[in-house]
Amino acid sequence: MEHDLSPATLAELRRPRPYPAVSVLTPTHRREPLNAQDPVRLRNVVAEARKQLEADPAVTRDRRGEVELQLDRALAEVDLTHAEDGLVIFAAPGEHQVWSLARSVPERVVLSDTFLTRNLVSAHTAERPFWVLSVSPDRATLWNGGTDRVTEEHAGGFPLTRTVENFDPERAERVGDQPSAFRDEGTRRFLRETDTAMGAILREHPRRLYVTGEPAALSLLGEAGDMTRDAVHVQHGGLAHGTPDVVWQALRPALESEARKSTEDVRRALEAARGRKRFVAGVDELWQNTREGRVQLLAVEENFRATVRETGEHLVAAESGDLDAREDIVDELVEQCLETGAEVRFVPDGALGDAARIAGVLRY
Repeated sequence: MEHDLSPATLAELRRPRPYPAVSVLTPTHRREPLNAQDPVRLRNVVAEARKQLEADPAVTRDRRGEVELQLDRALAEVDLTHAEDGLVIFAAPGEHQVWSLARSVPERVVLSDTFLTRNLVSAHTAERPFWVLSVSPDRATLWNGGTDRVTEEHAGGFPLTRTVENFDPERAERVGDQPSAFRDEGTRRFLRETDTAMGAILREHPRRLYVTGEPAALSLLGEAGDMTRDAVHVQHGGLAHGTPDVVWQALRPALESEARKSTEDVRRALEAARGRKRFVAGVDELWQNTREGRVQLLAVEENFRATVRETGEHLVAAESGDLDAREDIVDELVEQCLETGAEVRFVPDGALGDAARIAGVLRY
């Protein structure tokens, strides 16, 4: 199942396709007892997709068979034992993808000439993915970080390794101390190579970067490289050879500190916008301003969802399942804001006070 939504991947997903490109969405659950319902819901929503394909006069028999084959292959790839909060299946002639999301999605089936990407974009933004680079004199390991985990990433040449040669014992006797791996020119060269490799990763997949290592390693990396200079440094050795769980536990204090700082920054920006008369709150006001490209910063509480319907120039609350309901309006707003160059920040529930759980700063 897919997790990493890079700009290149998103552009490929949005590419027009021969009709029908089928998007199947269903909420999933991480824990018992709620996860017991996931297999049944998944089967039912895929059955609904088949029903819509059969009922659509624009879908030929051969084309329906091609898409149903891709749906079957996608179902075979689904692993609900490692489910998160949402599941998205894309199927079209000759291709399929399965995406596991750390954000809930509405249950729905969409037949179109493009895949439905707004829920992926919103989940990816809410998850705040990050990189962790763990360095030592002989190994540099790259970790892919998300909401509650890190996993080792094998990309861009990582993990990088080198053989550390034995130090000259005569030098130790002459100088009167033990030689340090971080005074070795080979280590400097290795860290420069690590910095270059990390730079290539960041250009293709820009994210917040955390770097872990012994103080001497972090200091030397800051001197040797350019791409890692602005990273958050976490002084903790041994993680280049560590396990994902050990890395996650070592990183948690820094992540929590950064999250608190980010939330305070959002609060200050919203308060300043109130004074400048550039503050908006609520789904309806933001929907109107987003369509005009006026939103500079969008702040959303992490678990906020809203179902609405459109009445003329405004949105009003609606019931889930209503014929004209838009059940993922928050995800629509997130995607539209990102499309117009706005910054989107997710904050803890309750952090926005009286701002109706979603608020923004206007450009003008």
